[in-house]
Amino acid sequence: MTFPGMLLEIAEAHESLWVFLGWCIHILTFLLVCYHCLRTRREATATLLWIFVAWGFPVLGPLLYLLFGVDRVPYKGFKKQVKDQELLAERKAREDEALPLAYWQSVHETVASEPPTGFGRDLDRSMDSLLQDYPLLGGNSIRPLVNGDEAYPAMLDSIRRATHHVHLQSFLVRNDGTGREFMDLLAEKARTGVHVRFMFDRFGSTYAFLGGFFRKYRHIPNLQMVGWTQANFLKRQFQFNLRNHRKVLVVDGREAFFGGINLHDDHRTLNGRPPIRDYHFAARGPIVQELQYSFMRDWYFMTDEDPEVLLTEVHFPRLASEGNAMIRLVNSGPTVTEMEVIADVFFMALTAAHKQILAVTPYFVPSHDIVQALRAAALRGVDVRLIVPGESNHVYAGLAGRALYDDLLDTGVRIFERRPPFMHAKALIVDDAVALVGTANMDVRSLRWNYETNVAVYDDTFINNLKAIVLDEIRQSDEIDLADWRARPVRQRIKENLSYLVMPIL
Repeated sequence: MTFPGMLLEIAEAHESLWVFLGWCIHILTFLLVCYHCLRTRREATATLLWIFVAWGFPVLGPLLYLLFGVDRVPYKGFKKQVKDQELLAERKAREDEALPLAYWQSVHETVASEPPTGFGRDLDRSMDSLLQDYPLLGGNSIRPLVNGDEAYPAMLDSIRRATHHVHLQSFLVRNDGTGREFMDLLAEKARTGVHVRFMFDRFGSTYAFLGGFFRKYRHIPNLQMVGWTQANFLKRQFQFNLRNHRKVLVVDGREAFFGGINLHDDHRTLNGRPPIRDYHFAARGPIVQELQYSFMRDWYFMTDEDPEVLLTEVHFPRLASEGNAMIRLVNSGPTVTEMEVIADVFFMALTAAHKQILAVTPYFVPSHDIVQALRAAALRGVDVRLIVPGESNHVYAGLAGRALYDDLLDTGVRIFERRPPFMHAKALIVDDAVALVGTANMDVRSLRWNYETNVAVYDDTFINNLKAIVLDEIRQSDEIDLADWRARPVRQRIKENLSYLVMPIL
């Protein structure tokens, strides 16, 4: 055999060896993914999809599963639960007469007896077992703020008037005019002696975080910043799904803002361009202290700041009655006590409806039981109207939601797609008796994986004002006709069904 022939034979042998090793690694990682998927019960669709991805995409598939598919929700939720219980124990210690905590005293003093309607009373009683730590509170005022054009000036004005502290958390902050305006004002207030605590979600604010936007504010006295994350590569924690989607501002423990509006330019009118359609809410009264304590729990989890500093009367002052609204906080997140709480509250409200359901959501990919609750309500004669954006900022999410249209339309649910600009608003109004508003979308991420803050509001004035806003969304929408919908091209149906199929792993 010639020397070149020998080299060729050796090269072919090495190539065969590498191919063999590659197949061994692929099969081994595939079997590990299968073992991990099947070790605990989870949704069948998600399990089958991850097994397919692990086999169909060597190396990349198992890596994606490691980053996004491993269900660390119970473990990480347990860690958050432990920290919540620690702070609760510290709070209870301060309820003693020797260490009075005005927050908890005032909560009990202002507990509302019952909502005014039979429907409201029945729904609120069903929430009691789910939300034992969040009583229904009277004496509140709450008003809707549509888009950043209304929300930002009110929020900035409140921050300017702060005399003791500002607590702000947001999911998405950008390095743009709006982000800089808020951060510069927070820095300015901190320099005057106001204590500022600012929390952002590292995933939602990825570009600002990696771009160094927050760095220049790092060493300002009285300004503390923390990025929420439960992923840490050094600790082999790769789960990016557990995001803090809350958007809450509390000023001096007396005024609060919350809802769906993040901190970036797309939420305000600029250069004639209309803003993202979204809702935020301004609140006064005892509900502010519930929002304050919610912020404190997240802050304590990320920072371990001394409860002696956090649980003080300046953070939880006694609050006089500010209005007639009865409000209950509905927090949800992947912890033992709050897992899928908002999903359960949505389900209870939908199944209890007698007259009308108005549901506004930017992403409609809920669990099967929510879809069935909407169908059942329509079948028993309830006027069910679902308002979603006609053009989604996440194409796959919009397509996945449309995969559910046929099942809903077939039972009489009316679906309205709002014309641009994109609608990011979230609201659920049931029988003109209760409104559920806040940060949660009607999708699996909000209902299961995210940390979310909603409230249930019983107040005729607020509900009537919010309903007028929702009805205006309907006027700006195109209603979906069942016959026309079923006549859409087959390729469109395939895209919708494929998007819906892969939603559990996105």
